Amino acid sequence: MKILAVSDEECAALWDYYTPGKLDDIDLIISCGDLNAAYLSFLVTVAKCPVLYVAGNHDVRYQINPPEGCDPIDDHFVMFNGVRIIGLGGCRKYHPGPYQYTEWQMRHRIRKLRFRLWRHKGVDIVVTHAAPAGLGDAEDPAHWGFQALTDFLDKYRPAFLLHGHVHVTYGQNVPREINYNGTRVINAFERYIIEIPEKPHRPRDHGQVIYKTHYHPSYLDE
Repeated sequence: MKILAVSDEECAALWDYYTPGKLDDIDLIISCGDLNAAYLSFLVTVAKCPVLYVAGNHDVRYQINPPEGCDPIDDHFVMFNGVRIIGLGGCRKYHPGPYQYTEWQMRHRIRKLRFRLWRHKGVDIVVTHAAPAGLGDAEDPAHWGFQALTDFLDKYRPAFLLHGHVHVTYGQNVPREINYNGTRVINAFERYIIEIPEKPHRPRDHGQVIYKTHYHPSYLDE
């Protein structure tokens, strides 16, 4: 399964200069935040796949004008073609505003997902806006990472953590990818493609609330 991750800066090749068929081999698009809602709505219109997204700290406009046709996954567990995904958007709190969290608040958000993580025996892809502490974050307070996310990687060992927030244009020392105990921590600035094997669908518990997304088998587990 081929996944296109996007974040922070709209890709001109996928928007201003898009040509039909460019995204035909993409099975899923994941946004790590701080992108124009119209851009995500465009991607979900031209691509033959769903767009899942978390909010970045600059996505206040999503509260009034969310990306049409796309699926928010903040604080949710998603199963897509057998691949387990959770969303934990936002950044470290550095001034008043939405989509900013203290370290305690991020740990609380993770605790609320523990039952789903236990029931589904872990997670394959973690989608965040901020990076884990010490793994692709920056030294200024606005771009500090969450220690809670680093601890999460230590416990659950997902295959991928996709984040944004720290632009690779900030300097030559901004890493695109870090391998941390088997987890590929990827900065999805502008665009980045990953591939992951599809997995057999697990039978779902009777009574579980399931929301189908707009295209093919993707499920939001509340």
